[in-house]
Amino acid sequence: MAPVTNGRLLFNEVPEGFPVPGKTTIYDGSQTIDLENVALQGGFLVKVLVLSIDPYLRGRMRAPEKKSYNPPFTLSEPIGNYGVGVVIRSENPAVKPGDHLYGFYPFVQYTIQQDAQAFRVLDDKPNLPWSAYIGVCGMPGETSYYAWKEYAAPKKGDVVFVTAASGPVGATVVQLAKEDGLKVIASAGSDEKVAFASSIGADVAFNYKTVPTRKVLEKEGPINIYWDNVGGEILEAALDNAAKGARFIECGMISGYNAQTPYGIKNVMQIVTQELHIHGFIVGNLRHKYVDEFYSKFVPRVASGEIKYKEYLVRGLENAGEAILDVQSGKNFGKCVIVVADD
Repeated sequence: MAPVTNGRLLFNEVPEGFPVPGKTTIYDGSQTIDLENVALQGGFLVKVLVLSIDPYLRGRMRAPEKKSYNPPFTLSEPIGNYGVGVVIRSENPAVKPGDHLYGFYPFVQYTIQQDAQAFRVLDDKPNLPWSAYIGVCGMPGETSYYAWKEYAAPKKGDVVFVTAASGPVGATVVQLAKEDGLKVIASAGSDEKVAFASSIGADVAFNYKTVPTRKVLEKEGPINIYWDNVGGEILEAALDNAAKGARFIECGMISGYNAQTPYGIKNVMQIVTQELHIHGFIVGNLRHKYVDEFYSKFVPRVASGEIKYKEYLVRGLENAGEAILDVQSGKNFGKCVIVVADD
């Protein structure tokens, strides 16, 4: 077999504001790979099938001197994130050709990996598409499940406010909260997204772009649990409408990811006067506590249709730059997935 193209999505330039397709990242189709003869050096060759586009990728598109909880992407090298691939060849006894592996991949069409322990074999999967394993059954679903278990401390009758409620994290939180008997207030960025949040159980769902968040919370609150995906003015409104002892689960703050100047929260004294519990977290630091339960109990519920989810599929690695922008700007409806190749 002749060598084939091995396309890559490269980190090309640190953005100011929103990432620009073709500038922040560029697709490079100049490399080829000989699938039958490329040296594996004891590793395994993987054909990448699907890759995840998540909000946190924006934080890795930064200069190396800026510190954070994860390393920045390297200029002129492929970006990386969670994905699913199928093994083509293997010199590692832990994996075999045909195995489907969930783990962290560079944004390339084919990759040689060495550490089998860094991947989870998915070939005992229920009736789910591979894309589900980088969304509701992958890191975003884990984020919802682990942090809800760890920090929510729900009680019957509690009121929870969930932002970005149509996305893979927020939608899962809505459903977990309803199972626990809570009243759910959900916000999203379009009427279509609001309708989906209502369809999965939200008691009060609204479009934050057309309805003031503060007015909704004043009417429907106070809130006992706040699941924060957005930060900024909405976090400020949540603080002003928090019940005594409310739990704030700080998952993300996408409203500030592309801003040149961070929004200044003016009412942090509410944390003291309302005796609030503020929980910031990184999903990987909770994984060891809940991962077995997640795969054995939660994933089958997704497969049965009990847990609902939406996907935003983008075909072709060459379109990943546009997909990154879609997620940052809120254009996507559901979990954004790059379909790199068919199985």
